Amino acid sequence: MDTPELVKEEHGWVQSKPVGSDSYSAEMQMQEMGIVADKWKGTEVDQHDMRMLGRSQVLRRNFGFMSILGFAAVLICTWEILFAQLLFALLDGGTGGLFWGYTVVVIASIFVYLSIAEMASMSPTAGGQYHWVSEFSPRWCQKFLSYITGWLLATGWQGSVVGLSFLAGTIIQGLITLNNPNYSPQPWHGTLLVIAVVAFAIIFNTSLAKKLPLVEGIILLIHVVGVFAIVIPLLVLAPRNDSRTALLHFNNGGNWPTMGVAFMVGLLTSLGSMLGFDCSVHMSEEIKNASETLPRAMLWGVGLNAILGYITIFTLCFTVTDPQRLLDSDTGYPFIQLFYDVTKSHAGTDIMVAIVIITLISAVISEIATASRQIWSFARDNGLPFSPQLQKVAPGWNIPLNAVSVSMGFGIVIALLNLGSAAALNAIASLTMSALLSSYILSIGCFITKRLRHEPIPPSRFSLGKWGLACNCTSMVFLISFFIFCFFPSAKDPTPETMNWNIAMFGGISLFATGYYLVIGHKQYRPPIEVQNRNRQ
Repeated sequence: MDTPELVKEEHGWVQSKPVGSDSYSAEMQMQEMGIVADKWKGTEVDQHDMRMLGRSQVLRRNFGFMSILGFAAVLICTWEILFAQLLFALLDGGTGGLFWGYTVVVIASIFVYLSIAEMASMSPTAGGQYHWVSEFSPRWCQKFLSYITGWLLATGWQGSVVGLSFLAGTIIQGLITLNNPNYSPQPWHGTLLVIAVVAFAIIFNTSLAKKLPLVEGIILLIHVVGVFAIVIPLLVLAPRNDSRTALLHFNNGGNWPTMGVAFMVGLLTSLGSMLGFDCSVHMSEEIKNASETLPRAMLWGVGLNAILGYITIFTLCFTVTDPQRLLDSDTGYPFIQLFYDVTKSHAGTDIMVAIVIITLISAVISEIATASRQIWSFARDNGLPFSPQLQKVAPGWNIPLNAVSVSMGFGIVIALLNLGSAAALNAIASLTMSALLSSYILSIGCFITKRLRHEPIPPSRFSLGKWGLACNCTSMVFLISFFIFCFFPSAKDPTPETMNWNIAMFGGISLFATGYYLVIGHKQYRPPIEVQNRNRQ
């Protein structure tokens, strides 16, 4: 019988089980130690990147190009969001604002995600933006900026889980209202539906985690085919606007001083439909050949969703002939009323809305994965309270189970706010937009300063070359503009119920993170630049 060996784990040396034991295989031994089998470590380039980043491979690299493309495309759910958030687009901007606003967002997305793709290829790590801020910012501020970015990302992605779950749950309520006029929607109904969506997504991210890449590929098919199952009946059956009305009719339902302000406020619907493609970055330590596959899949996802979004935009602009009727719908969602007015059928409407609900719930599955990996990565650098527990990877599962549990707990607790104030819940959900935009601004801004300081940048398998600085600067112009308007309410002179409390949430998180950093965080946090080996060679 083989002699037991001593193996080093996170908290010291422990006695391993004998490798030669009949009841204990070498692979099972590695799983209990949290070590990934060789077949899950990716390519030699992946292993080299992990050494350069100073990280250990503890997650399975089981995502390929198509599965991570499906992951990103479904999570962003562009066309689904355009339908679901139609109310805000019609209120501020109208059909003309919807079309031209989406065009502005697509152009901006090209520059922003080209910049992110280049940084992701240089440092393909689950930390994403907070890692890049640490690596590219001036030394005097890199630790603090990286820390704040990590907090914004962690809270932003948690808010995204709640926001999308809330959207799916309340759409279900709207569909019930359409089918049963006697139904009286109650806040606690929506809360239970949100919790059910989160719980369903958690099951996929735990017991079915090994099948997640396969599931993402299947959902990608539904995401692509589903839009045609909806727009074709609309285009065939609905009355049409003329081209001038469809593309040049603007609305200022929020009573803003100028149509330009109304356009920018309404543009946030289009922005939300293309925001968050950094999700695939936070899965980078589970992607084979990540430094090449990740930027390709991200940009293909941007292109795919942009096209599906344009199909949806054209359909809405030409088929929304009575915006006020849709805005007054008892369902709370203009697109549900639109489907019913066109099909004149509850069954037809139910099927079309069900497609939207299925893809939104599928997006929550991906968001749970993204949010948990972000928390796990930040905890790995001791950036959060209870970091030693949050950074643990479940043996044999090779997933950050504790971080996944936090996403579940956070989603349930925040959903309970709907019992007291829908405005508070909406504020937390909208925090995602400001948090992600700020993380893009900080990471790309630091990258610009590194270029301007003429310091060497890490090698990249996806490089923008001489166009890099111009692309980065152009993206910053768009990002800063979007960031300012994401704090605006949907109408002038809002009430406490209609106020956009995102500014309070964003400011509160920033102040809390700064205070925590000054008191505790600066002692515990270990910025990624301190553990990577790239600068030591």
